[in-house]
Amino acid sequence: NNSQIEGLVADFLEYMQVERGASPLTLRDYRHYLSRFVAWFSGQGRKRIEELTLEQVRKYRAYLASIGLGPDDKGRPLKRITQNYHTIALRAFLKWLIKNDYKVLAPDKIELPKAESRSLKFLEPEQLERLLSQPIVSTPVGLRDKAILEMLFSTGLRVSELVKLNRDTVNLDKREFGVIGKGGKARVVFLSDRAVE
Repeated sequence: NNSQIEGLVADFLEYMQVERGASPLTLRDYRHYLSRFVAWFSGQGRKRIEELTLEQVRKYRAYLASIGLGPDDKGRPLKRITQNYHTIALRAFLKWLIKNDYKVLAPDKIELPKAESRSLKFLEPEQLERLLSQPIVSTPVGLRDKAILEMLFSTGLRVSELVKLNRDTVNLDKREFGVIGKGGKARVVFLSDRAVE
């Protein structure tokens, strides 16, 4: 019966939502990562989170690295960055447990491996122009798409932020508006003349 750990994970997710104001996407990801850990841990015959050792964390990470290598798993291993996200979620969970007086493995003993470095790719000016000229502006849908592309390009908004925008909050005269981003942080973004038009 691994209900002890499952109950604690549920409490932790509630804490993340209520106390930390985590977004629904973050909660969904943490639930996914931690339920994978719980399934693996209980599969090792472990019932209580206090039984977790550094050696088991090493085995869990080896398991994460091997996911997808079997014939039934499309043959695609988990990316290193995704493996790291599982470990980050586990560390956050352990940190919360310690805060709540559980005698568990210290999260700072679990080191994160370096993720493979990702090089940034930039669009050349002509590629950008080609992208921005894709929408057919003689139709309402094309006009909308053009406005979306110009706004994303000139403000650097995340798509999730753009989707939540309310037209009333966008000041076209001043060419600027405030946006609440990740973690509830507010910032001001600026519109180009083309985006305003």
